[in-house]
Amino acid sequence: MRQTSEGSDRIVPHGTLTKYYGSDSERSRYLRDLFDQGSVHYDAINELLSFGTGLRYRKDALKRSGLSEGMRVLDVATGTGGVARAAAKVTGERGGVVGLDPSIGMLIESRRRSPSPATQAFGEALPFRDAAFNFISMGYALRHLPDLLAAFSEYLRVLQPGGRVLILEITPPRRRLAYWMLRIYMNNIIPFLVHMGTHSGAARTMMEYYWDTTANCVPPDTILSAMTRAGFVDVKRTMTLGIFSEYSGARP
Repeated sequence: MRQTSEGSDRIVPHGTLTKYYGSDSERSRYLRDLFDQGSVHYDAINELLSFGTGLRYRKDALKRSGLSEGMRVLDVATGTGGVARAAAKVTGERGGVVGLDPSIGMLIESRRRSPSPATQAFGEALPFRDAAFNFISMGYALRHLPDLLAAFSEYLRVLQPGGRVLILEITPPRRRLAYWMLRIYMNNIIPFLVHMGTHSGAARTMMEYYWDTTANCVPPDTILSAMTRAGFVDVKRTMTLGIFSEYSGARP
């Protein structure tokens, strides 16, 4: 069951998950510690989740949303840099990609895989000047934001007029059978395989948390509404393979 929490000034992506932390105020610290501990295994986990097609899909999604050669990109919640590396292949030498993540462990792993600059910070408080980027991307991390409206407002601020945003996320299917198949895969099979392959409790917990936040995330209409309220135009959602959501929009 998905939980929606939407008020006049704040939109949270899901309710408090007391299985992992006691209160909403503890969420950011819990996540930073969890991803610091599991960061060394994160790329291998992504390959398992995407069956090795992650880079190609991210690159195609970025191009579908308007990314092109020469653009300056900010990749929010960059993790180990999967989306950032895909973006760099599109922007080429004339462009530039900057990563941002609150987890120092993730940034260290990203640095090992790419020379692109990266900054430790939160998506709802970007340490960049206004209109600094042509394009903003965020891959599979919307569920970790403390406030969608605050984050989207920041994304709008640092985009140039006409600049675009792309948010990649997983959305559980509506059909009951498909939903339960995905749940078994992501909540049981993947955590088991990750634990067997890494012997890391943190890596397994990351995958269990991945499913719980996915299953409890606000519905797509709430996300699109938050983007519109933040000031984005041409807001839309594109679906791929029935579970991959691509939320996109532009700064006027």
